[in-house]
Amino acid sequence: MKIIKLKETITASNDRDAEVLREELRGSHTLLINLMASPGAGKTTLLERTIRDVGDRVRIGIVEADIDSDVDARRLAELGVPAVQAHTNGMCHMDAGMTRTALTELGFREPDLIFLENVGNLICPAEFDTGAGRNVMILSVPEGDDKPLKYPLMFTKSDVLLITKTDTMGVFDFDIGRCTERARKLNPELLVFPVSAKTGEGIEAWEEWLLGETAKWQE
Repeated sequence: MKIIKLKETITASNDRDAEVLREELRGSHTLLINLMASPGAGKTTLLERTIRDVGDRVRIGIVEADIDSDVDARRLAELGVPAVQAHTNGMCHMDAGMTRTALTELGFREPDLIFLENVGNLICPAEFDTGAGRNVMILSVPEGDDKPLKYPLMFTKSDVLLITKTDTMGVFDFDIGRCTERARKLNPELLVFPVSAKTGEGIEAWEEWLLGETAKWQE
């Protein structure tokens, strides 16, 4: 009897598709950011702030992935950026094939930067390569600083950690230093930006990194 490890087969196939998509995006000088977080961590609010701040300097597109609804895509489209809603029909993540389909539907010419707002959870999105050039995860202060201990793969797979809602630090027991230390034990190269989309605290550093990476992708 032969035993087939289906998950390994599926992820290996997806990894190949993701690498092809990544190279195509590199060839078109388009940086795709895979944005991952728990529900309610503030992904859409952060995107709104970022679009308002840098939207006049780079051409931005949005792919909103949700199990259902188009609330977030409509919200971002109101800012004047092309946006498409991707329904995963119950699946808890985007993969390379889904991402390619969504990018095709987005359909505007030669964007500099595309944000893929992945389905909200800290497990499945970390397991499937979307073809993105950079992976960014959001951890909000109300969620607690112990998340690197509970969801290590997400921190290992990410290039950037945004600690959001820092304006609530006085309410919640969250230690940025402790969280950063835990995260960097998993991923020593991880960049960490504490930010508040509400007050603007730390946003400039995040946006400078984002613009710098976009420029590198166009070289």
